[in-house]
Amino acid sequence: MRIVPIPVLSTLALAAVLAAAPAQAQKYGGILKSAQRENPNSLSILDESGSFVTAWPMGGVYNSVAYFDPLKPAESVETLIPDLARSWVWNADYTQITFTLNQGVRWHDGKPFTAKDVKHTFDVVREASPQKLRINPRKAWWKNVKDIASNGDFEVTFTLGRPQPSLLLMLSSGLTPVYAAHVPVAKYRTETMGTGPFKMVEFKRDQALKVRKNTDYFVKGRPYLDGIDYIIIRNKATRTAALQSGQLDVNQPTETEQAVYETLKATVPDMEFNKTPNPTVVNMLLNHAVAPFNNPKLRRAFALALDKAAFTRAVEPGYIIGGVMLPRPHGAWGLTESELADVAGYGDPVAGKEEARKLMAELGYGPTNPFQVKITTQNVNTYRNWANWAVGELKHVHVAGELDIVETGNYYPRMIRKEFAMAVQATGSPLDEPDASLSEGYTCGSPRNYSHYCNPELQKTFDVQSMTIDTAKRLQMVHRIERQLMEEVATISIGFRINYNARRGFVKNFVGHNTPSNWGRMQDVWIDK
Repeated sequence: MRIVPIPVLSTLALAAVLAAAPAQAQKYGGILKSAQRENPNSLSILDESGSFVTAWPMGGVYNSVAYFDPLKPAESVETLIPDLARSWVWNADYTQITFTLNQGVRWHDGKPFTAKDVKHTFDVVREASPQKLRINPRKAWWKNVKDIASNGDFEVTFTLGRPQPSLLLMLSSGLTPVYAAHVPVAKYRTETMGTGPFKMVEFKRDQALKVRKNTDYFVKGRPYLDGIDYIIIRNKATRTAALQSGQLDVNQPTETEQAVYETLKATVPDMEFNKTPNPTVVNMLLNHAVAPFNNPKLRRAFALALDKAAFTRAVEPGYIIGGVMLPRPHGAWGLTESELADVAGYGDPVAGKEEARKLMAELGYGPTNPFQVKITTQNVNTYRNWANWAVGELKHVHVAGELDIVETGNYYPRMIRKEFAMAVQATGSPLDEPDASLSEGYTCGSPRNYSHYCNPELQKTFDVQSMTIDTAKRLQMVHRIERQLMEEVATISIGFRINYNARRGFVKNFVGHNTPSNWGRMQDVWIDK
């Protein structure tokens, strides 16, 4: 996965390439109607830990320095294309990357975009600015960035403390949009100021969030749509009915799971789908920061108790079993299901539960003295179903679980403050990339390390794999890290999502990506009506 300089591509040339991609002539106009499962907690992508609910409707408001080709579902360095940057180049040892920025780009208020905005954004997220985000969930991504310098208005250089080729991918994520330097970052929670193809015009809680076409967008000829209405429907069955009736044109990514797919396929003749694996994992979190979950024997018992194959058969058909990373061949880095067979909790489920009961007995728990615990989860239908399944599984090993249901807006702050014992949730990585997943989910002190796992010695190997240019050697290192994280029960992975990405047949260029936060731009989507 060697990163090389790309040729300079002007904005007009980029528009021509994108326009030439589909075989059918595009049409302008129309308002796309998209599902939105709940209210965004705020409008600031950089601020949100449970970020997808914000990143989906806000994705078209912003741009990043580069982004992933919207017509290619699998993201990698090979699918990156210019965005605010028209070109970039690494130095020889991958410790410095310089971006040449597009000229003529304007913020939605008409002010010019410059290198100052890029420097401002990434100084904020790496916490080298007086301005602070409320949570800064991905701050661990930027710990290797030592300096950001602009050379005039249209060139900016990132200097790193060590080689890190993956930085370009993280800079291109849909979760790392560029913010305007002339707008205080705190304002972004309730207001928007982007350079993207759409401007937000309305947000009514529990009704809809609406964006409309930016007629001054710097990519000429984009967007095709006049706008998008993100219609907020909290109940999944009601969302499915809205897709069936034509109230919605597309489903929100991650919401068309196999059962919904089968329903829509059987009842809506013109509904189309594209199937994509997703590095979002349903997992059980055990709070390492509090007793008794700082006891590795108890954590192992919980890991052994959960029958992951049963979950992928009965609770979420079509989900796939994996560990820390999206398993191969669905992803590029994870251990395959067969390679996981000797890890605690991935072998024979009957034998696993028997071993778990023995461990619980050694800890003093049994049929007449079960382990009492509250299991925290979000007030979302799907999440409650997962947590109820976990309660049923744990009963077999003398655990009496009680659900603790929390609204999304309060859920992530509670997790970060360590105010929970156990939780069941979906944790999504915005990239199938070890640096993103490991730094965000497993480094000591990271806001998105919800289990509060911390192993400083293992963390040193995160940096070593990050510097490794040889992909085969890096893969071996990632597998060793993944095994150790599972043996220590940093978290308990239950199953990875497979999305079917539902859209009406008249919606064109709505191509699902492996990581949903990277395809909310919508500048190439059009309606054939």
